[in-house]
Formats: sequence, structure tokens, C-alpha cells
Amino acid sequence: MDRSDLLKELRIDRDVRPARSRARWLAVAGVALLLVGAALWLGLGRVSTPAVRTAVARAATAETGGGSVLDASGYVTARRQATVSAKITGKVIEVLIEEGQRVEEGAVLARLDPTEARAQLSLTQAQLTAARSQLGEIRAQLGQAERDHARQQELMRRDLVSAQSLDAALAQRDMLRARLVSAEEQVRVGKESVDVAQVQLDNTVIRAPFGGVVTAKAAQPGEMISPVSAGGGFTRTGIGTIVDMDSLEIQVDVNESFINRVTPGQPVEATLNAYPDWKIPASVIAIIPTADRAKATVKVRIAIKTKDARLVPDMGVRVAFLGNEPARATAPAAGVVVPAEAVRGDGAAAVVFVYADGKVERRAVTLGRATGAARQVLTGVREGERVVLSPPASLKGGEAVRLADKT
Repeated sequence: MDRSDLLKELRIDRDVRPARSRARWLAVAGVALLLVGAALWLGLGRVSTPAVRTAVARAATAETGGGSVLDASGYVTARRQATVSAKITGKVIEVLIEEGQRVEEGAVLARLDPTEARAQLSLTQAQLTAARSQLGEIRAQLGQAERDHARQQELMRRDLVSAQSLDAALAQRDMLRARLVSAEEQVRVGKESVDVAQVQLDNTVIRAPFGGVVTAKAAQPGEMISPVSAGGGFTRTGIGTIVDMDSLEIQVDVNESFINRVTPGQPVEATLNAYPDWKIPASVIAIIPTADRAKATVKVRIAIKTKDARLVPDMGVRVAFLGNEPARATAPAAGVVVPAEAVRGDGAAAVVFVYADGKVERRAVTLGRATGAARQVLTGVREGERVVLSPPASLKGGEAVRLADKT
């Protein structure tokens, strides 16, 4: 091999290196794309996995297993409440109440401008004083006239005066008697006028008609107030609203198809939406003897046996009408108790979704009685299993889910 051949073997082929470099970069880009794709797949999979809330199924007891014959929803109402206004139209100069304040019967809530009422009272008092003065003058004149008439009669018996003089004295006496009656009537009218003016002045002070809690403050100093709507909406018709918290009760609308399950005096268990764990003892006061044609319901009044500051008007409440015969403590209750919101459907179509190991299982269940916000499940769910609360309509058995929280 000559020298030129040896030099050719030692020469570097520069066309091969770029080809190998491109292949290496293509491999790195492919791996990066695979990693990005896997991350996107995992992220999209987590986003698409529905989040659910769960609760633990509890063993049913004798208390939860029986009693309720009907459930209904309603509101807490006050039988005694009033929007307090003034009897007269006037300008508010002082308001002494605030929302949440407790007031006693007769307490001053507000005051109106008393200038005109005081002026009218002063005028009637002056008129009464003048009428009394005139009455005293007439009485004095009448006394003199009666004495003059008596003297004229004595002189007439002695034939010392004429009959005309006696008649004049008699006429003067009778005239003054008539004026006396008129003056006495004017005094009586004056007294009545003073009483009316005093009432008008008292009406400038607005008082509580009964004891309770102020739930609304409707007027401010400087505003006009009137017992009737006036002034194109610029005149207030009330100072505030007072509610007698001792008169709170529950009113519910019961479907007329089930009203035969309700009787006066029937025991009731009430549960406020705001305090679902608080069971309030109550009883039926009366069934209002009229039905709502549009809703096919009958209104039922329920007395609350517990007085508590947590009870306020217009709160939502669920009630369970209990049977007259209490459940026997010795009788074991079947099944478990789950929140009512965990049950989808009713009757033979009732199902519950049970959560385990990141997936849900759709189970057909047999329902028992309902008590407040709980529902008895006789078959299909075991004690300690976690049931899905308010399952979405799209949720299916065997679907993967993630927990939003635990109850």
C-alpha cells in the first residue's frame, strides 16, 4: 500500500457525523413528546374523574327505625308580629331602636316632632280657662239675679212694686240660668278638646305594642312618617318591625293525599335546615280547614315545645309526623340509616352508590322509614360502608371517582 492510500484511510468522513446527530435529536424529541403526552393524559383523567361526597352508613336503632308516618317541609313563622307605625303624620326626630334589640311592652321606639301638637294643646287649655272664667262670672250674676227676684216677690206681696218689675227680675234670672247651662257645656267641650290635644301630643311618641325583638328598622330621623302611604313613596309607613319570639311556630303544607295521617296533638320531630343535627320536639296545633287548589295542599300549624335563640322567623324546617304509638325499645331495627340525599329514586327503583377503593358500586336498595334528614335502608347497604351523597345523574356503577371530602 502506497503512501496515498494510507492518507485516504486516515481521512475523516465529515458527512456521517451530521446524520448521527440528527438521529440523536429525533430520539430525544420523541421521548419528550411521550412524557408530555403522559402528563396530559394523567391531568385530563383527574379532571374528568367526578368528585363526590360520602357519608358512613350507621346501624339503625329502635328510635330511627320507627315512628315517622309522614315528612313535610315548611317554615318557622311568628303568630304575633307587627310593623309599628304612628297614628299621625309627622317628621321623625328620634329613633331609639336597632335590629336585634329586645324591647318591652310600652317601651318608646321613636318620637315625632311635637311642635304643632303642643301648640294645639296650649290653645285648648287657654280656651278651657276662658270658659271656666266665664262660667264663674255667670254663676255670680245668676246668684244676684235670684236674690233680686226674691226681693221683688216680697215687695209684690206688700204691693210696693208693680207686676212688671217682678216679671223683669224673673226674666233676668231665667236668662242667666240658660247662660249658665251653656257655659257649663262650653267648659265640658273645653275639657274634651284638651283631652284630644293631649292624645295628639302622646301620639308623637311611638311605643311598642308588645314585648319582642326588633327585626327591622325602617325609618331615620328627619324622615316623614304616616299611618297611610302618601307622598309618592317618600313617606315612611312604619318605624320598624317587632316579633314576639314566644309566638314562634311552624307552618307546613301537607299534600292533601296524606292529610289523613295528621291529627291535632300529634307528636312531631322538627329539624332546621340550618341545624340538621338538632331535633326539636313539637306537636300539631291545628289543621287549617281549607285546601290550596293550585298546590293541592293543606296547611298545618305546629307548636314548638323548645324556646331557643336559634329559632328565628322564616327559617326553613323539615318535620316528621310521628305515630301515636312509640317504637318499642326492645324491638331491634333492621338495616342501616343513611342521609336521605344519598338515595336516588324511591320505592322499587331506589338505588344507592357505595364508595370503595376509588370506585362506586350501584346497588338497588329496599327503603324503610324516613326520619327528618335520614332514611332507613333495609337491604343493599351494610353498616360502615360509605355512600355517595347527592350522586350526579351521570354517575354510573363501576366508575372511578375521587373524594371531595369525608362526612
